[in-house]
Formats: sequence, structure tokens, C-alpha cells
Amino acid sequence: MPIFRLLLVALAALTATVIAFPRSVPNGIGHLGSLAETFLPWLALAVPVLLGLAWWRRSMVGALAALVPTAAWLAQFGGHLLPRGDQPHHLVAVQHNVSDENADPAGTARKLIAARPDVIGLEELVPAARPTWDAALGVEYPYRTVHGTVGLWSRYPLAEAALVDIRPHGVGPDWNRGLRAVARTPQGDIAIYVAHLPSVRIGLEGFDSVRRDESASRLGAVLAAEPVDRILLLGDLNSTVDDRGLRPVASLMAAPPRDFAFSWPARVPLARIDQILTRGMTVTKIRSLPRTGSDHLPIAADIRL
Repeated sequence: MPIFRLLLVALAALTATVIAFPRSVPNGIGHLGSLAETFLPWLALAVPVLLGLAWWRRSMVGALAALVPTAAWLAQFGGHLLPRGDQPHHLVAVQHNVSDENADPAGTARKLIAARPDVIGLEELVPAARPTWDAALGVEYPYRTVHGTVGLWSRYPLAEAALVDIRPHGVGPDWNRGLRAVARTPQGDIAIYVAHLPSVRIGLEGFDSVRRDESASRLGAVLAAEPVDRILLLGDLNSTVDDRGLRPVASLMAAPPRDFAFSWPARVPLARIDQILTRGMTVTKIRSLPRTGSDHLPIAADIRL
């Protein structure tokens, strides 16, 4: 077989392997495994490239080889394309990183309220905008708690509101990005967490997620010790639930149905790094909401208790 055909077959096999078995990508060098898991659905873009190269060289073998990653992608993500009807639910939750540069918090609040959620978790709240958020959300959501740059607004009374320390090593005490409160709903108590994990960076040394991973471990330890049976986690976790760096959190919580409800970046959404995760409850539907003044899209979820 000519070298070009061998190359096409090898690339197709490699792409299919990563799609089907992303954990096979090692994380020791530049956290490449986490990077692949974060943007895993977009490996589908390799298929038209392979087909284009096969057409250019008139290689039937190369074209057939491109069907292998196609099949792997459909097995992993094909279900995302199927329509999902509304299912019975008891609670609607919204998660949104509102951006510390948001010039229209009042307009953002109106778009969140339009989804008619019962609870709203927000990140990147700045002190100057707090009065605006309180005024815009306070009528519909009279119960709220804010700690540092994260906040929770609720239709239901909140108890036991407290800061949750998820600071990675070396970060000062003014870095407060986690909270916990217990919502007294008609169906019983729910422990609600709002968290904003550290950002990751992609540079010459690869995918830098060390601080994010450490913060995820601290959050996971808190969730593991939670005494309330029902837990709702709203947060900008700065990665997808497939990223092995979030395993300390994701292993304790139930992920929502797989869907292409991406949240970041708002202009061209590539991944859902804003998460609504549950324990003792079931997310029946998850969706992206219309764009606001943030660089993230809001995420809404229907939850069955």
C-alpha cells in the first residue's frame, strides 16, 4: 500500500481511537488528555479533512477509512442529534457566568427570568453591580445569598448559607468562589452549591489545568461529606464533565443528558463548561439560553425530584 494511503488509514484509526476511548490519551504531557476530552465532539472535523485528502489522491481506501471515525463519533454523540420532548419535572435551574465586564446586568437578569427558573446560580459578580442584580432579581427571587463573586437567588427560602472554601494552594483569602445553601422546597430540602473553578490556559506547555484540578478536588471533598441527600451543583467548572480533571466532582454527581448545549465562548460556543449537576435528582433536559452581556451563554435545566 502506498505510503499516503497508509498515512490516511493511520490518521483515521488514531482519530477513531481518541473519539471512542479518550481516556487512552495520556495526561502526563501538557494535560493533553484533558484537552482532548474538553473538545472531543469537534474531532468530527477530522472526517471532512480525511475525505478531502482521499478525494485529492483518488484513494478509495482512504475514503473508506474515514468512515471509521465517523462511526465512532455517531456512537458517542449521535444521540445528541435526536429530538427530546419535555418530561415531567419539579424544578428549573439556571447557571450563568455573568462576566465581571458585563455592561448590562439588568438586561441579563431579564433574560434569565424569562426561562422561569426556580433557582439561579451566578458567577463573576462584582460589588458595583450587586444593587442592580438585587433589584432585577429580588421581586421574583426574594431569597438570595452571595459570597465573594458567586451568588444564589431562589424562589424558596434558603437556610445554612455559607462560604465554601475551594481555593487552590497559594491563593489568598479574598478569592471566594464557592457557596452552599439549603433550599426549602415543597418537595423537601436541597443542598445547592454554586462554584467557579479557576480558569485553564492553553499555551506552549500544553493545557494548564493544575489550579482548576486542585480546586475541583477540594470541591469534591466537600460534596462527598454533604449530609443532605439531594444536591444541586451550579457552576462554571471551566471544562466539560468528560474532562478527567473534574473526576473528583463528576464521579459524585449525575451528569445531565448528553446534548450540544454549549455555553462558551458565547460568540461561537464550542463546549459546555458551565454545569448543572445533581445527586439524588435527575436532570431531564438541559439547554442553552439566549446570549446576554457575558462571554458565556446561560444554561438551564429541568430537574425531576
